[in-house]
Amino acid sequence: MRTNRIRTTALAATALVAALSLTACGGNEGTKSAGPAPAATTESTAPQTPQASETTAPPAGAPAGTASTPAQGKHAGGNGGKGTHSGTETAAQASSTARTTCTTANTTVTVTKVTRPINHLLLTLKNTGSGLCDAYYAPHLGFDGAQSVFPILEDSKPQAVVTLAPGEQAYAGIGLSGEPGQDKLYKSKNLSVFFAKKNGSTYDTPAKLKLPAETYWDDNGFVTYWQSDRANALMY
Repeated sequence: MRTNRIRTTALAATALVAALSLTACGGNEGTKSAGPAPAATTESTAPQTPQASETTAPPAGAPAGTASTPAQGKHAGGNGGKGTHSGTETAAQASSTARTTCTTANTTVTVTKVTRPINHLLLTLKNTGSGLCDAYYAPHLGFDGAQSVFPILEDSKPQAVVTLAPGEQAYAGIGLSGEPGQDKLYKSKNLSVFFAKKNGSTYDTPAKLKLPAETYWDDNGFVTYWQSDRANALMY
């Protein structure tokens, strides 16, 4: 009887040990399955965000760059009003910058007596046209019925041709005589002013002016080139 009791006790102890072993193994497996999901599983389930290039790409068959190049500025789609305005401005600018030679057709000329220097007159040329005009060389002067052209003072030649915009003026000084008493004096009442061309010749039609009273001149007199400044015209 004692032998059977020992065997029964040994069998029960063996069964208990086996049960404890199974419980321990089951607990470890449960802990392992409850951990966080692998990184690969998380990445595969995340939503995909399309790239910007995919959203702006043109549809199949469209010309290259159609979708990626937006229209810019007021000219996009056409703006006939602005084009017309620009054309008008261009025409106006071309009209205002047109160049021609100063003549009796686009200028007025006046002659006045000055107090200093003595024995001098001043010619004033004004552009009355709508564009630029060039006053070439010096005016060619004729007193009354004089057969020869009044001498031109070459020392008065400016560095560049005088160009007048509408409303602007140019000047030429007239020295009426040399040293008093050296030459015979002539009295004149009228003055003809001939304009020079670019090649140096003159136009046939002069500006005819009334001279100041008691105007006398001699063969030693002179006229300067056209000047842009009044003082320069009277410095000789």
